[in-house]
Amino acid sequence: MPDPSKVERKAAIDAYKRRKVVGGIYVVTCVPTGERWVGAANDLSTIKNRIWFSLGTGSAPWASLQKAWKAHGADRFTFAELESLPDDLEPYAREVALKERLAHWQTELAANTI
Repeated sequence: MPDPSKVERKAAIDAYKRRKVVGGIYVVTCVPTGERWVGAANDLSTIKNRIWFSLGTGSAPWASLQKAWKAHGADRFTFAELESLPDDLEPYAREVALKERLAHWQTELAANTI
């Protein structure tokens, strides 16, 4: 008989692989300064954790965001999804749409890009 923990782990991995992935545009805002950084992600459900982790470890590749994070602290930043893409886009169309929408939001919010 298989180990129950291995069965549960396999089921969790299978569920993760089958989940619906939604891509789109997001914004990170420094509340005290009003500075904003916009980015595009193929998976909006995981991007905040990835960004917060890299900022928290000091390994973020975005110098201005890392500097603001260090100056103000994690609790002074917000994360918001600005727009999601239709899930039926082909990979190439998805990449083009992400680039176009990112450029739009960067201009609209006068934001830096991530």
